[in-house]
Amino acid sequence: MSSALEQMVGQQIRTCEVLDPATLATLRSLPRERFVPGPWRHFSHAEFAIPLAHGKRMLTPMLVGRLLQAVAVQEGAQVLEIGTGSGYVSACLARLGGSVRSLELHEDIAALARLNLAAAGVDGVSVETADGTRLDETDRYDCVVLTAAVPAIDQRYMRALKSGGRLFVIHAAAGASAPMDALRICRTDSGFDTQLLFQTSLELLEHTAVPATFRF
Repeated sequence: MSSALEQMVGQQIRTCEVLDPATLATLRSLPRERFVPGPWRHFSHAEFAIPLAHGKRMLTPMLVGRLLQAVAVQEGAQVLEIGTGSGYVSACLARLGGSVRSLELHEDIAALARLNLAAAGVDGVSVETADGTRLDETDRYDCVVLTAAVPAIDQRYMRALKSGGRLFVIHAAAGASAPMDALRICRTDSGFDTQLLFQTSLELLEHTAVPATFRF
């Protein structure tokens, strides 16, 4: 493991209360630089939202760590990811033991993610070119992860959870310029339990409208 990767995990991610051993081990096991576009590779381990095509950005290391700790993927879990990006979060979810179905709107980004995942030797991720805002199916997942913010919580993502399943979503209720709430929504036998994890700022999910919402 490179000293830069160890510094990223030990001095950046752990300091924001990401202490789950499986999460930290997963982050240490993956060479993040393999998922970063060439011109930005020297920023691979910095707390910086690295640009991708179509105005997209990679999640920062701290946000990835917090996301992974929140969803607590177990071996054999079925995971739905909305927004593949570079494939780095997909790879982390798979290394934690998940079988990941990742939906990416842009084919060129999806193709690059497939190459990145193959180069890093990561199995267990299926990248599809699809619009995650149009999810309308009967499949159920142990975890659903959105890698961009939404102005309202679409009930379809919650219905996609199995009982005991967890949704990670960043809720931009006040718009893109205001602090946003990172939420973990767990499906129980009696309904949904919502926990505010932290506040952050993130780009909005492309094609996001204001759908029917779940009232907390």
